Amino acid sequence: MEKFLLIAGPCAIESREICFEVAEVLKDIQEKNPEIRVVFKSSFDKANRSSIKSFRGVGLDKGLQILSDVKQKFNLPVLTDIHESYQAKPVGEVVDIIQIPAFLCRQTDLLVAAAETGREVNVKKGQFLAPWDTKNIVEKLKHAGAKKFYLTERGTTFGYNNLVVDFRSLPIMRQYAPVIFDATHSVQLPGGAGNQSSGNREFIYPLAKASVSVGVDGLFFEVHPDPEKALSDRATQIKLSDFPKIVDNLLTLWRFLNDKNI
Repeated sequence: MEKFLLIAGPCAIESREICFEVAEVLKDIQEKNPEIRVVFKSSFDKANRSSIKSFRGVGLDKGLQILSDVKQKFNLPVLTDIHESYQAKPVGEVVDIIQIPAFLCRQTDLLVAAAETGREVNVKKGQFLAPWDTKNIVEKLKHAGAKKFYLTERGTTFGYNNLVVDFRSLPIMRQYAPVIFDATHSVQLPGGAGNQSSGNREFIYPLAKASVSVGVDGLFFEVHPDPEKALSDRATQIKLSDFPKIVDNLLTLWRFLNDKNI
């Protein structure tokens, strides 16, 4: 990969104002670290929430408009996920990277639709999937004409309501594609709060450091101005004011390990 990827943003699009507040911080990080590529991420729809009553997002049309506004105002590439094949075309007209959620990583039609847009594709490895089985995902993407794609590690189901990260997965998956480590979803406790997921925010930074040490091509974080008031994933989003320092520390480690001290 040409540049180390930093993908970050609020879990779900709640408002234009929150997206702009996060994007402004990301823009500053990008300007201070030109050797990396900062990507704004947020979801217009969270279709796999625990409860039917959970907030899902602002919807396709409004969400794409906000993502377009972020892209234009802050000159940042943007990423969002799709859950159904018909969403690929309109999403591909706006975003730079289309993301396939972990639960849908084996859905052939969805992978093909994303690849056929010509956009970059990021596929989250399913919590149920062995790392070597991601080779089949890559083969589907290549067959559909994808030229640039990534695999993202986000933890593996370990008993009920728990995830663990097997760091052996990172070099295994890097045999097939550039690998991103999702530091925030990896500390989730899926369904751990009954009608919603909980998580262990205190482990985000240690796991991110570990992934950089093992070797990854990018990092993924969900970031919110006030995580306790976030409408989704409040237990595992990083507080926006804390994020620049976390990034500085991780990039220092990355530069050291990759002889990129500047």
